[in-house]
Parts: sequence; structure tokens; C-alpha cells
Amino acid sequence: MGDPREPPEGTPDGGSGNEDEYRSVVFDESFVRAARIQELSASERLGGYSRGVRPRLGFGHLGSLPRQAVALLLLVVMAFAAAVYFGVSSPRRMGVQPTGNQLTVSMVALSPNSTVSPVPDPRNPFATLPAGYADGAAGLGTPAGAATAHFTRVEVTRALDTVQRFLVASSLDPATLVQGETAAVRALVTPGEQAQYDQSLNSPSDDQHHAATGWLIRFDPGNVALAADSVKVAGGMKVAEADSGTLDIDTDHTFVYALRPAGTDSAAPVSLFSVRRELRFEFDHTDIGAARVRLVDAALQAGPMACGVPLADHLQPLLAGQSAGAPPAVSPADHRVPAWQVCGVLGPLGAGH
Repeated sequence: MGDPREPPEGTPDGGSGNEDEYRSVVFDESFVRAARIQELSASERLGGYSRGVRPRLGFGHLGSLPRQAVALLLLVVMAFAAAVYFGVSSPRRMGVQPTGNQLTVSMVALSPNSTVSPVPDPRNPFATLPAGYADGAAGLGTPAGAATAHFTRVEVTRALDTVQRFLVASSLDPATLVQGETAAVRALVTPGEQAQYDQSLNSPSDDQHHAATGWLIRFDPGNVALAADSVKVAGGMKVAEADSGTLDIDTDHTFVYALRPAGTDSAAPVSLFSVRRELRFEFDHTDIGAARVRLVDAALQAGPMACGVPLADHLQPLLAGQSAGAPPAVSPADHRVPAWQVCGVLGPLGAGH
């Protein structure tokens, strides 16, 4: 009995009748899908195509992949691109913080209740200060760095050093105080705040955000001169974490300046002017590495000054022999005056030290 796999007429001449010899030339579905040409459909042939076939869009090796695999690959690529975009554009990445009104400033003028007295000895203007004040950076009380939960000892030490450099540049350097120098302070400000810094110096405004005197201490050189290059300082710094990625450093110092009228010689009467400056700085790891500060709060109490004088551009001290008069009455119903413009009575410098 014949092989049931053979045709009734028998095997053709020269053939074995076994389809194995043709198996190597049979095109499976994946091969057909990968072909670079494709026969036109009936509607396309009736539409007047001049060729009987059309080229298939080639995507290299992707052209042979199943549609589900291609779709999955595209989703993976899109997810990766989104992750990269949001990572790069995150405002906390690379130390670039959101621009805008980040620093908030409050200032209190301290008015004397009598005529400003000159110091007894102009050659030693700080002789009457109580104990607790030191010269310049020695009075800043910068603590030794210690590791926190998320910042190393080296990082904390570096942040404290950056804050000290900022305080020296913005509160102690004569070039900043009376010579109009602003670049040294700007160089220590994180790039995300430099636009606000520039606006504050170029167009000072008492709007709680754009006062030049919120960033640095300065006097109008047309009115005031330093009687001594040294500045007496008392105060300290505190370190804490705002969150796992933010280091806070709070500073609270009183700076005492010896001043005389501009254009006078060493024989002119000298008086003392004090500024309490309370600042809050924030750092992330990138800020620390770049040795830049992000100043977020500044509170100043300064005197002797007259109540109601503009303070956004320069501090305006009352000098020896000058008086302020009685502080003006403040009506809580007068909305023409900003509520943050406050005046107090100047007390003795020894209090609290």
C-alpha cells in the first residue's frame, strides 16, 4: 500500500515527494512583514498607481518587530525623556533656586530720645562699649562645624565659612559700607537670587523684597564717613535642618560703627551707630559645593535714626549733635503707610550682651 503522504498520481519525476527540501524557502509571517516592498491593495491599484508594489517604511531592525514591541519601546523612551526633563528642570537641581522675591526684608528705625552724644575719645571710639564685643570677624561667633542627619561635618563647616564670608563682605568691609562696592556680596549669592539682588541695588524699594539694605549695610558717602575702619561685633550663629535636603543657618549680630560727617577730619566729633542684623540662610548640597548663600530672611534694627526716613537704599544715621524729635503717631487706620514700617526708641547697647 502506498505512502498516504504521496499524491495519487505518484511523485513527480526527479522529486522525492518530501516537502522538507522546500522548507528552507518557505516564508513565514515575520519574514513577509519585514519585506521592504508590499503589493498594492485593490483600491490602490484602481487609483492609478504606476507601480504594482509600494515600498514599506523602513525602520531598520525595528521594522521586523511586532507592533506591541514597538509601542512598548516608544513608551519606555517617552518615560525616560520625561524623567530627564523633570530632573533637569527641577528648581532645586544644580543649586538654581526659583527666581523672584525670595528674600523678605523688615527694618526698624531706632530713634534716640535725646540729642546724639559724641564719644568721649574720638581716637578710641569704642571705649564705652560693654564687654562682649570683638573686632570684626572675631565677634561673629562662628561655631565649629558638626554633622547633621543629612549633611556631613565638612559640608556644615563649608556652609558656616560661606556665611562668615558673606557677613564680612556685607557688614564689615569699608568698601561696602561707604564706597559703593556691591560685587563682592553678589559673588556670594546663589544664581537664583542674583536677579533680585541686582534689582534691589539698581532700584531699591521699601516693599519688603527689594531693599539694598536687606542684602548689605551701607551709608551714603556724601553724608557719612567711617571714623574707624574696624567694626565691633557681638552675636552668634545656629545650624539646623529645614528638611533632608536643606541646611538652615540663622545669624543674629549687633554691629557697631564709629561715624563722623563726610568731608571732615579726625578732629570732628564721632558718634556710634548700631545695627542689629538677624539673617536666615538656606543651603542645599549644591549651594554648599559652590560656596554660595541663599538669603531668605533679613530683619534689621538700626539707630540712631529718625523715624520715617527712607531706608531701602542707604541707612541714614543721626550723627553727633543731631536729634530726631518725637516719634510720629501711628494710626492703625492709615492704610497709606505700610504696616511693616516700624520705629522704636533706641536703648543702650549693653542690653542682652
